[in-house]
Amino acid sequence: MSAFLSLFSNSLVPAFRKKFFRVLFTVTAFLVWFPALVHAQSLSPDDYFQQARRLAFEEKNYPAAIQNCRLALQQSPDYLDIRIFLGRLYYWNGQPDSSLVVLQEALQAKPEYEDAAIALADVFYFEQEFSKALTTSSQGLTFHPASRELALRKVKSLAALERTQEAFAFADSLLRVNPTDEQLRSFTNQLREFSYANRIGVSYEYTYFNKQFSNAWNMMNVDYGRKTKAGAFTGRVSYASRYARNGFQFEAEAYPRISKTFYAYTNIGFSPDLPVFPKFRAGFSLYANLPRAWEAEGGFRYLNFSSSTWVYTLSAGKYYRNFWFNARTYLTPRNSSVSQSCALTARYYLKGADDFFSLSLGRGVSPDDRMQANRLNSVYQLETYRIGAGYRFTLAKRHLISFVSTFERGEYMPETKGNQFNFSTGYQLRF
Repeated sequence: MSAFLSLFSNSLVPAFRKKFFRVLFTVTAFLVWFPALVHAQSLSPDDYFQQARRLAFEEKNYPAAIQNCRLALQQSPDYLDIRIFLGRLYYWNGQPDSSLVVLQEALQAKPEYEDAAIALADVFYFEQEFSKALTTSSQGLTFHPASRELALRKVKSLAALERTQEAFAFADSLLRVNPTDEQLRSFTNQLREFSYANRIGVSYEYTYFNKQFSNAWNMMNVDYGRKTKAGAFTGRVSYASRYARNGFQFEAEAYPRISKTFYAYTNIGFSPDLPVFPKFRAGFSLYANLPRAWEAEGGFRYLNFSSSTWVYTLSAGKYYRNFWFNARTYLTPRNSSVSQSCALTARYYLKGADDFFSLSLGRGVSPDDRMQANRLNSVYQLETYRIGAGYRFTLAKRHLISFVSTFERGEYMPETKGNQFNFSTGYQLRF
């Protein structure tokens, strides 16, 4: 009997023990994983889609969101919204090749699907395949000619391909249909300067004083501008009669492009005819095109008369529906103080990018006002207030005409005030 028990304990018990633990492990695993398995099988494609969106937008967990989309597509392979979202997820996760494959499959499955064309055009554009982005957005517009999103992508693709005249013409035509679209208006105004390779302009300005001067001031400007890949460049010659003298000023101006967000303004000029013009002038500003149709600027202006005058400027602009608003300030250090001038400008656009009414309110003297900038050559901080209105319009797209009238009330000597009336008109031919 003892021998039998010894045999059982040495051989049967270990075998039984192994089998027992194997069964115990299987049962435990089943109890742990079965609820999750049942839950997973109970999720619908829409449930997976919602989870994927939450993971992507709230947690930025793109790999988990991709897995949810895959599980949804296993159940519903023809669910195109999920397939398009999967394509975007691949791109956000740094997998552009997979993104393009998925989105091209989605568009091939349903060529008239607007969201598929938008998503594919976006990825082509981000990958700098601008020709393919243009083709995709253009094909999408054949099915959805009123699609704002596809139209914007076509404009941006044309601009990226440096087909700026086509981009401007297309964007301007869209504005005439929907003039309240501030994002489109902001982009169209950026394109305007680069829409034609050449432009010639001429303008005339007349200023009448009721007290300060017995003779009116006159100034004429002639300029030529050319667009290049680096930006827009302009040469200008100005002739003026004031202070009972005549004189010329010669300037060079440029708007170099730095990136999609930033561009700059640069100006340099000289004149041999002081005090009609400053002996030397220069300026620089950096512009930033910000989201939601905002624009910001910061820079300086330099004028040299008998001494140097430095002026610093800041401005902010915003497009809202048919309107453009701009607030600007100029800061001029003087000995131990800083004089300040400011201006508020509003435009109401009628149709395209070059057709608008304008209204301006200002205090102080602007160094960018070539007729009045000489007043900065004063030891006094003279108070000046002005209001102005203007109208600018195009004829046959290539001819640009403008009229501006301004009334100003201010000091020309300490505690001695006078009125002045300014009228200017301009013409520009673009070709």
